[in-house]
Amino acid sequence: MRFTLEELADVAPGNAVEVRVPPDGVVQAVAGPRHTRGTPPNVVETDPQTWLELATGELAWADAVDGGRVQASGERADLEHWLPLQATRVRP
Repeated sequence: MRFTLEELADVAPGNAVEVRVPPDGVVQAVAGPRHTRGTPPNVVETDPQTWLELATGELAWADAVDGGRVQASGERADLEHWLPLQATRVRP
């Protein structure tokens, strides 16, 4: 679980979005204004199962958001561009 969060931070470096997968981890990612205090303006939160499905491509970002499995707030909180994670794809 933590590896996939770290991988997101590698492929989408930055501090504009806080991605929360309680109780397993939190990471800041996506280029943009850095947030340092209080509640970040761009937050993504989901459960571990949903996160793994998103990271591996078993679940599409839009389906997760539309189905209420992901809470995403803020203009930079759309992670569709970075998911699924490249490192988790099966390579030929």
